[in-house]
Amino acid sequence: MGMLSELEPKNVFTFFEEITKIPHGSGNVEQISNYLADFARKRGLFCVQDELKNVIIVKEATSGYEQEPAVILQGHMDMVAVKKPDCDIDMKKEGLRAGVRGDEIYAEGTSLGGDDGIAVAYCLALLDSRTISHPRLEVILTVDEEVGMDGARGIDLSILKGRRMINLDSEDEGIFLTSCAGGARVYCHLPLNWCERTGKAVEVTLGGLLGGHSGGEIHKERGNSNCLFGRLLYELVQRFHVSIRELNGGLADNAIPRETRAILVLDEADGAGFTEMVKCVEEEIQAELASRDPGFFIGLKEAGTGSFTCVAAEDTRRAACLLTALPNGVQAMSPDMPGLVETSLNLGILKAGTDGLQADFSVRSSVETAKSALTGKLQAITELAGGNSTVSGDYPGWKFRKDSPLREKMISLYREMYGETPKVEAIHAGLECGILGSKIKDLDCVSIGPDMRDIHTTEETLSISSTRRVWEYLVCLLERKESA
Repeated sequence: MGMLSELEPKNVFTFFEEITKIPHGSGNVEQISNYLADFARKRGLFCVQDELKNVIIVKEATSGYEQEPAVILQGHMDMVAVKKPDCDIDMKKEGLRAGVRGDEIYAEGTSLGGDDGIAVAYCLALLDSRTISHPRLEVILTVDEEVGMDGARGIDLSILKGRRMINLDSEDEGIFLTSCAGGARVYCHLPLNWCERTGKAVEVTLGGLLGGHSGGEIHKERGNSNCLFGRLLYELVQRFHVSIRELNGGLADNAIPRETRAILVLDEADGAGFTEMVKCVEEEIQAELASRDPGFFIGLKEAGTGSFTCVAAEDTRRAACLLTALPNGVQAMSPDMPGLVETSLNLGILKAGTDGLQADFSVRSSVETAKSALTGKLQAITELAGGNSTVSGDYPGWKFRKDSPLREKMISLYREMYGETPKVEAIHAGLECGILGSKIKDLDCVSIGPDMRDIHTTEETLSISSTRRVWEYLVCLLERKESA
């Protein structure tokens, strides 16, 4: 028995702990998908596992609930797999080291995957139960939600009977989500010429940033290490003969990057002036981010002298100009919902190799034309710099439904259980509800979930008490008949 299996609700946390032991980062989902399919087969439940590794599991209604409308429960099985630089876990092959701290579950040195592992655990606990009364349950567990919602895009839902769906991919208890932004991935590529150059190599690390989910935290204007590197590089190329030897920043396009590391080659005679300028830029950025990202730093480390294969100085300058010109962060706020971001983008991954400079963006907007215009801007700027770009993973937003029997039922039950009205909101982050809604006619959908903090980062936590309350609410919701 593991540490989490001693927590309540026992069955939920037992399954959650089993999930943490299975590597399931986006793009590495075969093992978790097979685990889910095996779970269903062992219990005699109808199961479909498609070529993408999406899994659909059906459990028929319990006695007395045969005439109740079927309910779809939905989540995704992949997680954003990120780790601290000094963490020795191979997240493609090893499970997480989950722990408990007060009311929180966390993972040592890595992201936790509460997004969306807790949804999977809720579904498995419901499917496994022999005591909970419920209508027909149709569970959809998709793959690769975090990298473009490819699973939701490719899944066949024609076997489903349900027209009411509870999405379990939210991170704030007491908030019912009923619409969200659409999004796309934009991959900008700039060809680079490489050459041999003699000089001094310096390793530059921009770090200490908080990072966060590019949908949930973009409005907090935290530092983006990739963008800040572009700013630093632009300042350096104005004064020094600088070349990129190595460059890597960020781990996922939908996570605000916390660290960017580069090795730059410069003339030996410029060493002192280079260090002085880096220190000056560091102090400027620290002053700007003092209240919202106070841990920022730029570290320098000598990496030798001699002859190096690196990007030509002229092309390093072109890369610096491109990174400075590319937009990032909030582009527009919603005119209809105060405090809600309408349009944004995040430069999540930055790297340089022999094939060129690669800058990967996550673009979001609740206005389809604004999303299209922003992707067009990225493409135009990249083209002006001599590069090219591609767009993939384009997914629609989820529109608010004025007439929603499911929402009204959920609000009524919440008031009854907790004596207060839940908040009904829209979010800037993307959910699969829009894509799935395009496949199921007249889908009535609400998204809920327990409290999680700092998802997509190594500081991610899941509230134990909130997980329990949302479980109790979910069970009562399924047991509540339409006539009640």
